[in-house]
Amino acid sequence: MALTISYFAWVREQMGVAEEVVELPVELADLTALLAWLAARDGRGALAFAEPQRIRAAIDGVMMGPRAPLVGAREIALFPPVTGG
Repeated sequence: MALTISYFAWVREQMGVAEEVVELPVELADLTALLAWLAARDGRGALAFAEPQRIRAAIDGVMMGPRAPLVGAREIALFPPVTGG
């Protein structure tokens, strides 16, 4: 399944790209599995996703939790928690 992944803030800095289109393995069922897969691909992913619980995600523009399914997703946005002040 081809999927566009957009990276924001320090996640983008660690990954070295703002966006990429990837072909996901069919066994990746949810966001938790996606983050583990991204972390295992290379050193950049390992750094960006070393603490997956810190990552927030939106699937097709809707904020989702770590167990959100990937089936039918076209775009996933990954970013750190937003703080204000």
